[in-house]
Amino acid sequence: MLLSLELYVMLVLANGSPVVVARMLHHRGNCPIDGGRLWMDGRPLLGSSKTWRGLFSGVVTCALFAFWTGLGWLFGVFFGFLALLGDMVSSFIKRRMGLASSARAVWLDQLPEALLPMALAWYWLELPLWEALAVALLFALSNMLFSPLFFRLGIRKQPH
Repeated sequence: MLLSLELYVMLVLANGSPVVVARMLHHRGNCPIDGGRLWMDGRPLLGSSKTWRGLFSGVVTCALFAFWTGLGWLFGVFFGFLALLGDMVSSFIKRRMGLASSARAVWLDQLPEALLPMALAWYWLELPLWEALAVALLFALSNMLFSPLFFRLGIRKQPH
């Protein structure tokens, strides 16, 4: 149970630390991962909200937390990277669907960023599959529930 809680916290950290760092640094270090490139459909590859600063902060935060909890910094690096890779996959799909980065896509906005790192946890930590899926689902549901609140409090720029 403690492991599941730690993994849930890591999902929150991977996805939340880029938001916090962006609020602290504003536009400093705000370089889009896609470099502003467009895909064949003329739309952005990922969009301006997916930055190197966000990727770095999410990965480092997860690495530090994983080290602190005894899961190992390397596990944290991979976990954080996969969470943010899942977020980038969501953004890529949303752009192909013609949705703006602020557009809501229920489940697509939450599941890839939770399932990819939880697949790693399932494999690396030999976590039972049901437990990995339960943590991913809990993260997705809590993200849907709390994101509008964080938006109203001014923590997030978008309500989802």
